[in-house]
Amino acid sequence: MKFPGSVLVSLILFVAETAAALCLSGAYRAAGDRMWQWLTLLFALLPCALVQLSLVFIHRDVSRDRPLVLLLHLLQLGPLVRCVEVFYIYFRAGRVEEPYVSITKKRQMPKDGYSEEIEKEVGQAEGKLCTHRSAFSRASVIQAFLGSAPQLTLQLYICVLQQEITAARSIFMVLSLLSIVYGALRCNILAIKIKYDDYDVSVKPAAYLCIFMWRSFEIATRVTVLVLFSSVLQIWILPVVLVNFFGFFFYPWILFWQSKSPFPENIEKALSRVGTTIVLCLLTFLYAGINMFCWSAVQVKLNDPDLINKSQNWYRLTVYYMLRFIENAFLLLMWYIYKTDIYLYVCAPLLVLQLLIGYCMAVLFMLVFYQFCHPCKKLFSSSISEGLLSCFKFLCFICKPPKSSILMDKAEVKSLENTDEARSSSKTLDSQKGNPHQSVSSNA
Repeated sequence: MKFPGSVLVSLILFVAETAAALCLSGAYRAAGDRMWQWLTLLFALLPCALVQLSLVFIHRDVSRDRPLVLLLHLLQLGPLVRCVEVFYIYFRAGRVEEPYVSITKKRQMPKDGYSEEIEKEVGQAEGKLCTHRSAFSRASVIQAFLGSAPQLTLQLYICVLQQEITAARSIFMVLSLLSIVYGALRCNILAIKIKYDDYDVSVKPAAYLCIFMWRSFEIATRVTVLVLFSSVLQIWILPVVLVNFFGFFFYPWILFWQSKSPFPENIEKALSRVGTTIVLCLLTFLYAGINMFCWSAVQVKLNDPDLINKSQNWYRLTVYYMLRFIENAFLLLMWYIYKTDIYLYVCAPLLVLQLLIGYCMAVLFMLVFYQFCHPCKKLFSSSISEGLLSCFKFLCFICKPPKSSILMDKAEVKSLENTDEARSSSKTLDSQKGNPHQSVSSNA
């Protein structure tokens, strides 16, 4: 039985970030900055409430007679209770013989083209720990992209406006960045385990390192670009954020309406149609929040029973990173054009170059992960290099004009050349007819 380290890391980040947010909001109140105080509290308490809701929903506490647990969730102490329960189950496991066990069948990764199926006994304690790990992973994703990401953007924006980085604010920003990167890492691992649920997946340390570096560069550069742009064009940042957010929010719904599939009813038996709609809206809300800052490894598909698109789509990945790079470059260009006096002592061209290189480094680590470190790379129908090559060929084919138009252009050019030659020859004949002495002298 594995040590529940992911649960402990999630709890530490959750408690540390919440405590730092409360301390920093108190500092803003003492300084008289009411607006920064309330925004800091909002971005701290809203994800806390959503984390409690997700933990209650996954463990189905509403349908069970557990009033004390529900009360502690209302007091925003749900993660602490869950962590204590996890370690109680972990240290108690093996001391008491379990009444029954379930048998799961998993397939090993293919070796030399063959894949063996192995059976594994899973006891009640291990099943409960697996449920807790899954719940904390989803809670970490919610905390990261609905709380830590807006919080990091806000605090960096305050630092730029006030031209000062205090110790408390810097510690808080580091905690928020770690929380976002960890949430993105858990999102990647969740996507792998959901897509390849039939296989026994083991993630190596090199894969964790690649994901950590990939997400760190991607999220840090994205947040910095948004803050720089909003510091000089405060009004125009609103349409940029709204177009990004609502574009990703409605994208799964548009695909669902185009597929003409029936409304999903198998999410939770106790939920009504209205409750199912609310859950799906919250899911797409989280999906849009993730894609605002980085590529979501989990692609929402509402007409699938698991609500996840399990196919590996290199085209969508390529288009996302190309458009995001163009958007970041455009926002940096606007910042460079309209930068104010607060950036008087900043080398703007060097900063732009560093941010663009940072985003390219994120793409590089992503390519290394999918090409060499992905735990299920043997199951890919095509590698990331082959997929990108086909994507670029497809884009070049779209940008290239059709052959028929090229042939028509060549034919038109040839016809124009022929007409020009005919006109020039006719002119020489007319000149010879009009001046016969010149032609005789030339013949002589």
